Amino acid sequence: MNDASMGLITVNGESRPLDGPMTVAGLLAAIGLDGRKVAVERNEAIVPRSAYDTTQLAPGDSLEIVHFIGGG
Repeated sequence: MNDASMGLITVNGESRPLDGPMTVAGLLAAIGLDGRKVAVERNEAIVPRSAYDTTQLAPGDSLEIVHFIGGG
């Protein structure tokens, strides 16, 4: 696939290729993150956890992913 047919998304300020249909849940799995332990903002709007499986990503999307870390 060449660069013209591949889109880019931005994840936490870093460009990442989007070379096919992908949901928020698919992105989290590809990155190796547990969807139960993160919050996701897509284009400055919070994505409800219940919508991770159905929210499709598109070239140009900007995502911020915040990890919840337990401590004490």
